[in-house]
Amino acid sequence: MVLNMVKSVLGRIRDCFADVSCDDRGIGVVEVILILVVLIGLVVIFRDNLNSLVSTIFGNITEEVQGI
Repeated sequence: MVLNMVKSVLGRIRDCFADVSCDDRGIGVVEVILILVVLIGLVVIFRDNLNSLVSTIFGNITEEVQGI
């Protein structure tokens, strides 16, 4: 009787772990977080280049607008 109860409990625990291992709902969230981390890292690494690029672009826009 006790052995059957232990087998039943172990079977339920095994089923719960099987359900959790097949659950992939959180994978999308992890992917988005990893992409954001990579993008933030690239911005930090190339910060100076991005600042000069944006400054150049806005400088060109300002010159063109003043020419109108």
